[in-house]
Amino acid sequence: MNRRMQRHGTVYGWFMAGFLTALTFLVSYSHAMAQGATTPRIPASRAEIGLSFSPIVKNVAPAVVNIYASQKQTRARNPFEGDPFFERFFGGGSQPERARQSVGSGVIIAKDGVVVTNHHVIEGMTEIRVALADRREFEAEIKLRDPKTDLAVLKIKSAEAFPALELGDSDKLEVGDFVLAIGNPFGVGQTVTQGIVSALARTQVGVSDYQFFIQTDAAINPGNSGGALVDMAGRVIGINTAIFSRSGGSHGIGFAIPANMVRAVLESARTGGGVVKRPWFGASLQPVTSELAETLSLPRPVGALVAGVVPGGPADQAGLKKLDVIVGVDTHDIDDPDAFGFRFATRPIDGVARLVVLRNGKKQELSVKLVPAPEIPARNPVTIKANSPFQGATALNLSPAVKEELSVSGIDSGVVIGDVAPGSTAEQVGFQKGDVIIAINGQRIEDTSAIEKATKGRTFLWRVTFNRGGQTFNTAFGG
Repeated sequence: MNRRMQRHGTVYGWFMAGFLTALTFLVSYSHAMAQGATTPRIPASRAEIGLSFSPIVKNVAPAVVNIYASQKQTRARNPFEGDPFFERFFGGGSQPERARQSVGSGVIIAKDGVVVTNHHVIEGMTEIRVALADRREFEAEIKLRDPKTDLAVLKIKSAEAFPALELGDSDKLEVGDFVLAIGNPFGVGQTVTQGIVSALARTQVGVSDYQFFIQTDAAINPGNSGGALVDMAGRVIGINTAIFSRSGGSHGIGFAIPANMVRAVLESARTGGGVVKRPWFGASLQPVTSELAETLSLPRPVGALVAGVVPGGPADQAGLKKLDVIVGVDTHDIDDPDAFGFRFATRPIDGVARLVVLRNGKKQELSVKLVPAPEIPARNPVTIKANSPFQGATALNLSPAVKEELSVSGIDSGVVIGDVAPGSTAEQVGFQKGDVIIAINGQRIEDTSAIEKATKGRTFLWRVTFNRGGQTFNTAFGG
């Protein structure tokens, strides 16, 4: 009996010791809070329990809009329908008249009705309507399309003043910051979700040419594209653009284009005449793998390796050489080519970028002039009207500016398709914007006058050599 009581007394002693320790902690904690300490704490009053994001939402929501885009298409019979190769490679078959429609979101960033959204929301569309949170609707015109960043700029057709949001500095974001995502998921109407910044500088997402995304766990779903990602000051720090999902719904992994890229595109919309003007680097880059890092005697695989330099380009003039490793642009570290592309593309034209380069294991700095890519030769656009597989395609001469604009790389001869008219033969047979036509019926195509001449003739068979995404194909179409 005495032993049992002794054990109970010991347990009781432990309990009292723990209780006194916890009580001491709570007293000390309350005292620290009273002294203004910033340590995280539980709500101390009913008022604190009722804290809400609603004040931010009330200020932000009126400037986040729904976008309804449409285009009516009339599909004529595909003249190459029935060609087995053609239908296997390009797809084929006639389709009846139908209306293409798209639903997304947008953000008003100027009181005169300038709206930013995703390019994929309005891609191929001709009729745009913008619906405000108060249910008013307006027609809008497309001021700029930029598929390289997946951004587009619209202008509401109205002279009235609209509620607008301020663009924040996305470089000041930190992982763990609270954010709100606002948009029109699944077309149900304006919706607000809350989360944190899960990661920064996400690359390899496969959404656009400039991959440097803000990752968030705020719920983003189809229809949120083009909507706002805002910070706790109500500033736009990103444009929601994509999700990682196996089901089509939100799995807590969403991506937003940083506000600093949006700012650069907006500046082009204001001053570039509808074309985004970015600095031309004049060099090709590749990631630094573990094997390359060992070969180059680097302490770790980081930076962007210079794989080639265009003679006479800005990189060449700055003294950059093949096998240099770029590890910094101005004050920003560079982990890979995507990070370099983002930092370089958001720099203003006519300035200078300072590069930090590793050459033979030693750091050095180089200054690169920020100039637009030259348009030499001139693009001389030609729209093919003759009865041929290219009818309805607009061909352009290859130049550094055109290659930059259409993301063409690895080829220096031929003409590139800059546009394909909806419903045209060229679209039906499967030619795409960015395809480089190298030869037609054995004749090399060096410029746009050559493709125009080659397509005017009549033939029973069209043999075409073209390059798409760095791969060269040979195919034939019946005349």
